[in-house]
Amino acid sequence: MSIVTPGVQPASVLLRQERPAWLAEWGRFAAGFDPGGLPPEVLARARLVLLDSIGVIAAGMQEPELRALLARPNYAGGGAAAVIGAGRALPPLLAAFANGTAGVMLELDEGNQYARGHPAIHVVPAALAAAPKDGRALLGAIILGYEMGARIGIASKLRVTMHPHGTWGTVGAFLSAAHLHGADAETIIQGLNIASSLGLSTSRRTMLEGATVRNAYAGFSNQLGLMAWDLAAAGFTGETDGIGAVYGGIIAEEFSPAAMTEQLGTRWEIARNYFKRHAACRYTHGALDALGEISARLPGLRAADVAAIAVETYVWAAQLDLPQPRNMLSAKFSIPFALATALVHGGASVPAFRPPALRDEAVRDLAARVTVREDAALTAQLPGLRPARLTVTLRDGSTHRAEVLTNRGDTEDPYAREDILAKFREMAAPVWGEAAAETLITAVEAVEEPGGLSRLLPLLAAPPRSAS
Repeated sequence: MSIVTPGVQPASVLLRQERPAWLAEWGRFAAGFDPGGLPPEVLARARLVLLDSIGVIAAGMQEPELRALLARPNYAGGGAAAVIGAGRALPPLLAAFANGTAGVMLELDEGNQYARGHPAIHVVPAALAAAPKDGRALLGAIILGYEMGARIGIASKLRVTMHPHGTWGTVGAFLSAAHLHGADAETIIQGLNIASSLGLSTSRRTMLEGATVRNAYAGFSNQLGLMAWDLAAAGFTGETDGIGAVYGGIIAEEFSPAAMTEQLGTRWEIARNYFKRHAACRYTHGALDALGEISARLPGLRAADVAAIAVETYVWAAQLDLPQPRNMLSAKFSIPFALATALVHGGASVPAFRPPALRDEAVRDLAARVTVREDAALTAQLPGLRPARLTVTLRDGSTHRAEVLTNRGDTEDPYAREDILAKFREMAAPVWGEAAAETLITAVEAVEEPGGLSRLLPLLAAPPRSAS
């Protein structure tokens, strides 16, 4: 038999495909993975990623949507997994969903510029919910799941209409759970192929529009990753090369198998991550950093002094040109608003994107005077660099320029450990109090020590001060 319709192959041809070599190598690698042999700097970064994730989850859990969600009947029962910052425990699937969703609410979760996404928030909630036996196993699960998710992000090029949340993170979440359950190579391979089919059909418009369903994407990735583990453990199977199929033509334009194993076991993606201090989409950060340079040169600069701001940047940042966002989420994906609110409120902080700031006439007026355009030469520098060029024209006719090539917090310009600890305190102290925040820092730092995990988990289950 033959098929004449272009792009369709008969099963007799299509199913000749054999298991790809990279997938077999990953199965062996993951089954034999022992975090005890990792370089100290990788383990140190993983602890910092865990701490940062706990902080942004706890802070995000205080948002009204999360509080309302947890009051719904389906969340009424108890469970064994902590809902961080809620003083609640739920079954693992629900806890992983709630924690993953909370972690992106404030747009402060870490990311990886090479993967073009946010690996940690897709694996940390799943790893915590999958009942790790000790702190070393927990860190190993986070590192391994992060590695898998990030490498799919590196190897593939998602369609431009896709949002990266909720896609390859599901595969990373599965691998975190599989590691914690001591899965063998064949089960891991089957589970990776199963998990590849369970990503979401995410829309990039959600972030631009302010459709907050977007915040649930990471929650679903964690939940579906745990479900993929259950399916694999129960004997369900995936297609021969699920990752290659899904990311080689279904939700992505291309997939490079070589990127999945390049320097595997020697280059760790979690050690090339970035942390965020601006409470907005990372694509705004270059422009915000450039504005910070200009503000430092012009002490006392006020929004009323500014006649216009012109931003030249790379394509994905240039897309964020909406001057009047409708809610907090869309404001975090607007360069005009981010620059205006940062200048009016002294920084791109969490309050700078809340409703009072959205209604602030000084912010709205300045945002309307910001223009954003793509410079193809700057786009060509992706993904290693994230450049932005800013020209501020004052009402006195003077112009002031600044250009940055990387964002603060990137691998090339990292924040110091103390900067990340300061961010954690800002996130955690309003939830649990300053003393509890310091106790959490100590507990995460010592999570691999004997009894370290048993000391950490009760802290994550503690109720917020508002509930006491």
